Amino acid sequence: MRKGINRSVVVLVLLCCTLPVQAMDIMILGLFKDTVILRIDGVQHKLSKGQTSPEGVTLINADSDKAVLDIAGQRQAFTLGSHTRNISTRRSAGKQSGGEARIWSNRGMYTTVGTINGMPVNFLVDTGATWVAMSAEQARRLGINYRYAGKKGMAGTANGVTETYVVNLKSVRVGDIEVNNIEGAVIEGRGPDTVLLGMSFLSKVKMQHEDRLLLLSK
Repeated sequence: MRKGINRSVVVLVLLCCTLPVQAMDIMILGLFKDTVILRIDGVQHKLSKGQTSPEGVTLINADSDKAVLDIAGQRQAFTLGSHTRNISTRRSAGKQSGGEARIWSNRGMYTTVGTINGMPVNFLVDTGATWVAMSAEQARRLGINYRYAGKKGMAGTANGVTETYVVNLKSVRVGDIEVNNIEGAVIEGRGPDTVLLGMSFLSKVKMQHEDRLLLLSK
């Protein structure tokens, strides 16, 4: 009887030790006194000192220079704009592996944070937009010389017909999904306040709705 119990314990321990270990994608978007705004696996969070995110990341302390996070029992310091995918953390066996982005509905709109050409941006999922579209001000912040490298045209927007430049974006990343060399659009004048995550990106992923969750996967 004891041998049977011991074998069961050994099997249970082995299963616990072989749960998949994955990389958690973390980007620091804002630093304040005892507060940090960060993106974890494509989901934006605002954490106060001592608060823990649903993914298990705890803010130890923060100021305008850095944030100290506890991740899977290890403390690490991050500065503004830090972006890392090499932090190992143990997740539940039923959770899907990489190659996906989870975007939650906010008042009926799906907004998230991501990167364009490696720089952080706020996205609004818009299946009615042909391209990943942004304002001229956002393009300048991202270092996109759209007037030189873009193809000029005209497009109808909420503010009427305006000049639009179609450009090549080296990379667009949301969650664990990164798509390289896709078309984007820069809208002159009063463009969208948030970058529109349009079909030039969405057509390359699978979209699935689960209540208030929009799941993107490769």
